[in-house]
Amino acid sequence: MSEIRSHYTGVAIGLHWIIAVLVIAQIGLVMAGDAAQGPDARLFRDTHKAVGISLLVLTVLRIVWRFMNPPPPMPEAMKRWEKTLASATHWLFYAVLLILPLSGWLASSAAGRDISWFGLFNWPLLPIGGGREAAGQFMDVHRIVVKGLYVLAILHIGAALKHQFVDRDGVLGRMLPFLARR
Repeated sequence: MSEIRSHYTGVAIGLHWIIAVLVIAQIGLVMAGDAAQGPDARLFRDTHKAVGISLLVLTVLRIVWRFMNPPPPMPEAMKRWEKTLASATHWLFYAVLLILPLSGWLASSAAGRDISWFGLFNWPLLPIGGGREAAGQFMDVHRIVVKGLYVLAILHIGAALKHQFVDRDGVLGRMLPFLARR
């Protein structure tokens, strides 16, 4: 029988924080790209695409890791609705972190626009057509799902802070190893 862990594995923690930093970087890249013109705008857009592909791969790895290494159990003192909401939020995050890069990849593929992975190689485009009209529809999905990402992030961060400072139940310490665990 395996020992029940009180915190996430090092791999899960690493993937969580790398993905979080890259998501924040994506927001910055979009804002910078919107403000830039000419070659600078293209650089921000191309970097956004490369980071998006990286997020896709890392999210798939994170999901596979989670199935192979289940997360630690939630504190028994947590209310049932909190556990349900926490679980739903995690799975919705995974869905959003898959849909966002996939919709961007579909948009680039439909428009026939290359996706350079940091200048090292071109990520293969999907064999779809549709041109600018289809690309625009995929980008509409992309923009809508981004709003869902913002809602989930606020909910997730708010819940982590509530558990740390109101409930004081050690939940945040499961993902931040330097915090004292109960």
